Amino acid sequence: MKRAACLLLCLAGCAQAAAPAASVRVGRYEIVGNGVTLQLSAPRADILRIRAAAGALGEDASWAVAAGIRATTQPLSVTEDAAGITLDTGQLRARIDRHSLHLRIEDAAGRVVFEDAPGTSLSFGRSPLAAAAPTLRLAMPDDAHYFGLGDKAGPLDRRGQSFALWNTDAGDFTPTTDPLYKSIPFLLVARESGSSAGLFVDTPWRSHFDFGRSERDTLVIGAEGGGVDCYVMTAPDPKGIVRAYAWLTGTPPLAPLWALGFQQSRYSYLDESAARGIADRLRAERIPADALYLDIDYQDRNRPFTVSKSAYPDLAGLVARLSAQDLRLVLITDPHIARAPDQGYAPYDSGLAQGYFVRGADGRPLVAEVWPGPAVFPDFTRPDVRSWWGGLYTDFVRAGVAGFWNDMNEPAIFQRRDKTMPLDAVHRIAEPGLAARDAGHAEVHNVYGMLNSRATYEGLLKLSPAQRPFVLTRASYAGGQKYAATWTGDNSSSWSHLRQSVPQLVNLSLSGFSLAGADIGGFAGSAASPDLLTRWIQVGAFTPLFRDHAAKEKPAQEPWVDGEAHTAIRRRYIEERYRLLPYLYALEEESSRSGLPLMRPVFLEFPSVLASGESLYFSQDQFMLGPDLLVAPPPDGESAGAYRIRLPGEGWYDYWTGQRVSGARLVETPRIDRLPVFVRPGTMLPRQGLVQSTRQRPQGPLQIDVYPGPDCGGQLYLDDGESFAYRNGDYLRQALHCRIGPQALAIDFDAREGRHRPWWTDITVIVHGQAGQPARIRLGTRTLAGDYDAAQGTLRIALPDLPAAASLRIETGATQR
Repeated sequence: MKRAACLLLCLAGCAQAAAPAASVRVGRYEIVGNGVTLQLSAPRADILRIRAAAGALGEDASWAVAAGIRATTQPLSVTEDAAGITLDTGQLRARIDRHSLHLRIEDAAGRVVFEDAPGTSLSFGRSPLAAAAPTLRLAMPDDAHYFGLGDKAGPLDRRGQSFALWNTDAGDFTPTTDPLYKSIPFLLVARESGSSAGLFVDTPWRSHFDFGRSERDTLVIGAEGGGVDCYVMTAPDPKGIVRAYAWLTGTPPLAPLWALGFQQSRYSYLDESAARGIADRLRAERIPADALYLDIDYQDRNRPFTVSKSAYPDLAGLVARLSAQDLRLVLITDPHIARAPDQGYAPYDSGLAQGYFVRGADGRPLVAEVWPGPAVFPDFTRPDVRSWWGGLYTDFVRAGVAGFWNDMNEPAIFQRRDKTMPLDAVHRIAEPGLAARDAGHAEVHNVYGMLNSRATYEGLLKLSPAQRPFVLTRASYAGGQKYAATWTGDNSSSWSHLRQSVPQLVNLSLSGFSLAGADIGGFAGSAASPDLLTRWIQVGAFTPLFRDHAAKEKPAQEPWVDGEAHTAIRRRYIEERYRLLPYLYALEEESSRSGLPLMRPVFLEFPSVLASGESLYFSQDQFMLGPDLLVAPPPDGESAGAYRIRLPGEGWYDYWTGQRVSGARLVETPRIDRLPVFVRPGTMLPRQGLVQSTRQRPQGPLQIDVYPGPDCGGQLYLDDGESFAYRNGDYLRQALHCRIGPQALAIDFDAREGRHRPWWTDITVIVHGQAGQPARIRLGTRTLAGDYDAAQGTLRIALPDLPAAASLRIETGATQR
């Protein structure tokens, strides 16, 4: 078949011109061959966008990437020869074979980032839903490791596995269940050779990713409809890929500080007396907590946006009572609206009158069975419907409810084998920047949950513009991190699910959802054993979202069950979470700017662990909390056998003792009262005094623990924790550094940014690994005293608050040990 090539010479337009004989610079390049149109552009020099279709390109549209980013093009340098075309951004170079359209993408150093598998190129087939279903076959280098796709079950590395992306109510899922609740078609690829790449395949259609399971050393990506719209990213390290993906799809909003606290939930606290009892017990047991959740049983006949007058006769009174105990209330609001004509149910009446519900193939509102019985479903692809949905929260917001939980939004439907809407259900797309049209559910399904959480988030912002919303969603799509936190769904009370939660949460974090968690203790299944619940609370204390949640048919799963010995251990770890809030909040604020997650795989901070498959294996059950804390849970909770811990590099400190650990390979014998946690050498870790809630002001000084090592530093960040005043300068940010010399350790405080006043008036610095009594301690020209503990190897120094630049010099007379 005859093939033709054409250049698009305008930076943002589509005017065609004859192919040049020499190198030219263009905004978009388009080539046609074998009935396939391939278009390349670069929104940034490190990101290459690839669009393709069978025939003419379709609409330039996305639910994940903003129109302004999609319209941006950096100049492409284009050269052609007899064999093919080369496009160069300065950081990425694409080579297109003129005859086969085989595509190879390299970084600036000439290393292959992605390449079509040998003898193949992009192709389109047919599916039952669309005339053209795309398939990509990409070569998988031997040393490549693949991460992302959200909270898929299975090992941390996706290689050798296969997944479907189709949001599914996967209750009681297992470590082999697929698909699950979210569809996030983003991959981070890290090579043992040191290079990093990313791939975001922006399609809401049902898709599949096969990482060499069906075709050896071939990554096969296919979708049931739509064209191809994907973004290839390159960066010097994996962090750069995470930042690039966040630039494309958005960073998470800065959540309220209380969202980092301990949260207690159950399906369900059946009445107001039960909810009050839980709150009273939390405070009586001195277990720090910030939120209490109510599941669907607080509602009248399970109808969203109602309250059962018999079970919860005074919701506003309950909110006020909880507030007096420094607790907040979070309510579930599912997207199924009860079909209740002529019953005074306002959400149904108003939605029906305005035509706001998804239609069936017959043109009438789709009716299906969910918790309230027959129900209808808001058509969230319409901005006016999302605005209407957001307004339904008015009474709850007026009552003082602090947050909302969007569940069942895959969407989940009962009495159907596929657990969701018929694929021929009709949505009306009326989104600015997208062509107005009707679309079948097959095209909308994977974005439905994201649009539900978007409607909730935007509605809360409108109702309370000065307050940061908190929204928790079960289902979502790429970019959904801009609207909601998430969790891993209906897990089970088993050791395997506790272990599975680590790779799930790590891959969710890499996929944009920085504020994510798993139900502590397990939601479904039999009762969590005392040891399992204790270990899960320990691990959960170091994960971003810290919520205990269980199904109604299970025994109680609150922290005080199982007796005082277990309660004391659980309390100690929850307390440690609250002491770490200055560190956690600074991480969350960083994530809101850069997209870097709180919970990270070890390789994100130490890419060298990918140097061999063995090293990756040893880090699969470990994770980092920020750049400085490494958590190493026992890989097999049911076994008391010793296990090996491998730390990247030397010089780490034990978090609990502050002592240096010897060597990088440790043997740990599991103890139920101890979770191994380590501190990176070079860490400056801020801590606060214990509080029972984030509403309480910490007492005493801010504590900064210094663990000397290379690249030594830390960060302080503070604001009011609730409003958007930080956007107008009402925040505190201060960088900290330490420098090790042969005879002295210097601790530097940069000048503070922002006008927010801290809760502390004094600072205590504790230097770990101190080799001996210092000869002298000086703050500027002042000489200070210090308290040296030879047994612990620590030096404690009391300082005033230091808002201006200052340097603390500890003249040791000896090197740090």
